[in-house]
Order: sequence, then structure tokens, then C-alpha cells
Amino acid sequence: MPNAGAGVRLLPNAITVLALCSGLSGLKFALDRNYTGALAAIGVAALLDALDGQLARLLDATSRIGAELDSLADCVSFGVAPAVVLFIWTLRSTPVGWPVALVFAVCVVLRLARFNTLLDGTEAPPFAKEFFVGIPSPMGALLAVLPLTVFLQFGRGWWSSPATVAAWTVAVALAMVSRLPTLSMKTVRVPARAVAPLLVLITGLTAAVITFPFASLGVAMLLYLVHVPYASYRYRWLARHPSAWEVPARQRRAIRRTARSMRRLGLRPPLRRRVVGAAAAAGAAVRRRRSAETNGQVARDRRSHRHP
Repeated sequence: MPNAGAGVRLLPNAITVLALCSGLSGLKFALDRNYTGALAAIGVAALLDALDGQLARLLDATSRIGAELDSLADCVSFGVAPAVVLFIWTLRSTPVGWPVALVFAVCVVLRLARFNTLLDGTEAPPFAKEFFVGIPSPMGALLAVLPLTVFLQFGRGWWSSPATVAAWTVAVALAMVSRLPTLSMKTVRVPARAVAPLLVLITGLTAAVITFPFASLGVAMLLYLVHVPYASYRYRWLARHPSAWEVPARQRRAIRRTARSMRRLGLRPPLRRRVVGAAAAAGAAVRRRRSAETNGQVARDRRSHRHP
């Protein structure tokens, strides 16, 4: 009897290979000056990249070779492909075009290498799993080709000038290797009562993408940029409130409302914080007193040796 389980476990890796082929197809479309096809190929690669990881976790088919294959596919689809597409489109007309393309591709590789090392880290706080460190490479690739998206929708303008595209590409590359926290969708849990409205929303978004593909992609990228300040605020807030690390999002909102009400009313911090602060101050005073006594004893010993 054939081993059906082995074939099912192979499915995530097959999707990863399809994502790699899609990224490479983007290069072929760019060489043919088919920038619509190149943009679509990168978008399909990003969609497949999100699908293979979710499918691997769902089927319990995660493996070391799958993780390595995913990283290599991401290097090509979201590092090499966007850099070459942008270079062929407009960056080749400026002397810094190729260095900019190299910077982007290298930053994608560095970002993926850091991501793989962070997977083995154990010192991160519990809430860190809700965030990425820096912009993920699929979103970085789509952000990098945002000027091309606007060009395909509106034609040439300041957004398609080589200087603007070069500056934007470098900015996105630096954002990928930065320490900016961005939200991860892996830990999002959809309540049962929200499934039907979410399906309706997905249907509407699908219709918008089919009818206005470039405008829809551009709006989605702008919304993603808007979310970055919120993600930074949420990360800092969680770092300051350990009591919210293990509670659901609804309870976190209640904690935030309570904290805002206390600040608005001018209430003092909780007793636990005051006690901890007082204990720390008392400990510091004891350490200072002991240090002074030790220094005084050392000075007396020196004087006694100097004047026998």
C-alpha cells in the first residue's frame, strides 16, 4: 500500500519550489520587459511563501530541509528577483543602480540569516513571538516594487525616477535588517463568530484585486507601512506590562484602558511597584554605605602603613 503520509508531508516543500519558480519567472518577465508579469510573479511567490509555512505546521510536516529550502527560495524570490526587476526597469539608467540592487539583495540574505538564528533563541520574552524583527522579506520585496506598481497604474512620474527608486529601495532594504518590530500573522486567532464576516471581506478583497490589481496592491502596501508605528507602540507597551504577556487580546485592551484611566485620574502606581522601588532604593543605600566603610578602612590601613 503506498505511503500516503509521505506524499502529504512533501506538499509544503512542493509549494516552496513553486514559490521559487515563480520568483525566477519574475526575472524572465523582466528580461522580456513584461513588468506586469514580473510584478505578478513576485506577488504569487509571496502568497505561496505564506501558504507553505502554514501548511507545514497544519500537517505537522516541518523539517530541517524544508526550513533551509524556504530560506533559499526566499533569497531568490524576494532578494534577487526584485533587485533585478528594478534594475532592468529603471535603476540601470543611474550609476548607483547596480550597487543599490546589490545592497537590497544582500540585506534580504542578512535578514533571512538573522531570522534563522532567532528561531533558536530562548532569551526573548514570551510576547516576542507575536512580532517579526524588521520587515519580513516577502513584504520587503512587495514594498521595494511599490514604485513599479504605481508606474503601472498611473504611468511615469516622480515615483518612477531612478533617484527616487534608488532611495526607496535602500530605505526598504535597511528596514528589513533593522530592529523595527512588525506584527506577525502566525499567532492571530480568528474567533468563530468572525469567520463569516472575514470570508465576506476576503471575497471583496479578491474582487478588488481582480478588478484593480495595481491599485489594490499599492493600497495594501501603504496600509502595511501605516501599521509599523502601531506595531512599535504595541511592542513597547507589552515590554512595560509583563502582566499582559499571557492574556488574550481582549483582556489586553482592558489593561490598556485601566492604565489610561489611572494616568488620567493622576493615581499613583500600584503598591507592588512602589514596594519594589523602595526595596531597590534601600538596597542601593546599603551598598553605598558598605562601599564607604570599605573605602574608609582602606584609607586607614594606608595611613597606618605610611606612619608606623
